[in-house]
Amino acid sequence: MRYKVLFLLHLPPPVHGSSMVGKWIHESKKINNTFSCSYINLLVSDTVGSSGSFSIKKVWKFIQIWFELLGQLIRKKPDLCYLALTTTGFAFYRDVMLVGLIKVFRVRRVYHLHNKGIKEVAPGGIRRRIYHYIFKGAEVILLSQYLYDDIRDFVPFSSVRICPNGIPPSECDLGSEKKEDGVIDILFLSNLIVSKGVLVLLDALKILDDKGLTFCCLFAGRFGDITETKFFDEVEVRRLQNKTRFLGGIYGREKHKILHHSDILVLPTYSDCFPLVLLEGMQHGLPLISTNEGGIPDIIEDGVTGFIVEKKNVHELADKLEKLILNKSLRTSMGDQGKKIFFAKFTLNHFETRLTDILDSLCKRVT
Repeated sequence: MRYKVLFLLHLPPPVHGSSMVGKWIHESKKINNTFSCSYINLLVSDTVGSSGSFSIKKVWKFIQIWFELLGQLIRKKPDLCYLALTTTGFAFYRDVMLVGLIKVFRVRRVYHLHNKGIKEVAPGGIRRRIYHYIFKGAEVILLSQYLYDDIRDFVPFSSVRICPNGIPPSECDLGSEKKEDGVIDILFLSNLIVSKGVLVLLDALKILDDKGLTFCCLFAGRFGDITETKFFDEVEVRRLQNKTRFLGGIYGREKHKILHHSDILVLPTYSDCFPLVLLEGMQHGLPLISTNEGGIPDIIEDGVTGFIVEKKNVHELADKLEKLILNKSLRTSMGDQGKKIFFAKFTLNHFETRLTDILDSLCKRVT
């Protein structure tokens, strides 16, 4: 007997962590061979910049999603509904209406949380009651143990499963040799969003430039709430034109090539859960610098595979970047350790196995 699982998840475009995980679940042979799967795409935004905004087009897409869900519940009668729940903002209230429909049909629910923020927006009042409503009787999959505090008031830990993300190993043949031109390439690989720490990084680069260090920071990603004009204005005001390069959005072999030839990966984020880009950096043997945000401490072993710095602390970020710029052996040892850990814990196969086991155990509880 194959249990019937209805997946409500995000599929690209746009490309971001949650949509890529949704894509890998949708394409997973292991998951699709284990369960009788149906899928509904929850994304109503076509670009990163339009995420979180309101439009009539989005309302119409949601109406279509709601009726698609109704049809699936009636026809398929799933044993389990998997929902990539959005926890805050406009999309949260959309998901509440989907949860309400699922609850009417008394189908077991499991929420896979790729975002956070509940603790900040639900101190009391109507929002708190809504969170109690949607989490009551539900199981929750978290990317890291460090993310439990965000839902502690609404979900007992006995209803939580931990499932770190994983990514496909690169199959690109890029050779074993890295460039040796004396310039240290620092890579920022993410959409250009303020909360990813773009401006914090530019301030840290200014400190390094004032010290006369030799480096180039590569910015690879699409523009988000930091527009093209805003980004280049910020670079110019810090006089970093000769120390930065903007590559735009890069994917596939091009992305792996940039990772392979970079020396350091940096993500000074202050709003994240479990950034896939850090796993990509580990896969390519890069030392990592990021923050004590979300589940990042489960990815980076501070002082071993990289450095964890305080959020928005420009001087600490500059200090750790300087250490890695000046110490090749440290870059190599951290990168090598990170690569070993990646293949031991964070491949897509590891993720698929963990998620399949979790869903299977929840389906068996139904019967």
